Amino acid sequence: MSLAQLTLNLVEGSVSFSFTPQSARDLKAALDELMQKLKAKTVQATSGSSGKPSPEQPMEYQYTGDVFLEIFCNPNIWSTPFAAKVLITLRDDRIRLTTEAELTRLVEDVNQYLEQMG
Repeated sequence: MSLAQLTLNLVEGSVSFSFTPQSARDLKAALDELMQKLKAKTVQATSGSSGKPSPEQPMEYQYTGDVFLEIFCNPNIWSTPFAAKVLITLRDDRIRLTTEAELTRLVEDVNQYLEQMG
């Protein structure tokens, strides 16, 4: 199993860690589903449809390898995919980082990683 460095650009700064291409594809699938939920919510809001939108399940992604990575986003609190932020927890036995990142930036970071992995 090949490991390469995934760099996530945060609101302030960035963090890099070992990540597998398969895990990146799994994360991309979870992010794509989240983006679709947010886009559908935006379309519903702008089309003027009446009624309260049904609540969506939050996205929770976890990866355990050299580090533990958890990414969480509640699509019900964001108006558009461009406004959405995700909570990121990255930890190992020596350090724990909990922060947030812009959803669109996270999608770009994962896509860039997958392009580099070929």
